[in-house]
Amino acid sequence: MKSLRFLVPLALFVVLALFLAVGLKLDPREVPSPLIGKPAPAFKLTQLEAPTATLSREDLLGKVWILNVWASWCVACREEHPVLVAFARRKVVPIYGLNYKDQRPDGLAWLAKQGNPYETSLFDFDGRLGIDFGVYGVPETFVIDKQGIIRLKHIGPITPEVLRDRIEPLLKTLQQT
Repeated sequence: MKSLRFLVPLALFVVLALFLAVGLKLDPREVPSPLIGKPAPAFKLTQLEAPTATLSREDLLGKVWILNVWASWCVACREEHPVLVAFARRKVVPIYGLNYKDQRPDGLAWLAKQGNPYETSLFDFDGRLGIDFGVYGVPETFVIDKQGIIRLKHIGPITPEVLRDRIEPLLKTLQQT
């Protein structure tokens, strides 16, 4: 009976150690999104650059596009921005921005200084569309197909490797269908 008393805590320790070992090998950027394979949330927001103009999900149906969530106050967005600018110059697919929880003048000034890779940026002052997309923080990037279905969610800055290894092959496949 005494040996059983020591085996239970030992077994619990082993189980917890296994969970910890598995968890440490996971990539925090690979948080699964329940929206993958589902329609992008419906939206109709004003454009950052033109407060009287709007853009909706329906306006983008029929083309493959990227939605990049960014903000002028986001340090990591500064890391990825040159990658997005270079990618946008290649005109592979249109990139739309979602200016998240920002001030309109700050977002405009940031784009004027850093360069603007976006066809347009949606202005999400209160973050409601970001919440609908399940945004944890900025930057986050979504690839959306011609039918308006979310096919990929990337958390964190886009790097040249992420573009080359994950996003561009997916874009190529989606454009062929």
